[in-house]
Amino acid sequence: MTLSRLNPGPRMSQAVTIGNIAFLAGQVPDDLTADIETQTQQVLADLDKVVADLGATKSDIASVQIWLANMADFQGMNAVWDAWVSADSPPARATGGTSLARPGMRVEMIAVVALPEAAAA
Repeated sequence: MTLSRLNPGPRMSQAVTIGNIAFLAGQVPDDLTADIETQTQQVLADLDKVVADLGATKSDIASVQIWLANMADFQGMNAVWDAWVSADSPPARATGGTSLARPGMRVEMIAVVALPEAAAA
């Protein structure tokens, strides 16, 4: 089975595909001074972009891990998530609290995507 990389860099790739499964790098917010709602919107927009770059759609997202720097942000993140997620095809999801890589970063999301056959070829 062929392994390929989307936007590889010296430290990591934006995504790695094996067959028709893509493993995305953690998506993080651009504005580390923003509130949880804004940061969540930024992360989901980045997630949408990477998924589209892979030739897939939001409905192809199989699972998402969400990491919050403060679990008190859970409700605010969920408000944005609920407006974004496909009610007809929601992914499996887990949310946890942890220290994130940079000060001010409130949320990071990691996804696994099932690629359509044409995109996986």
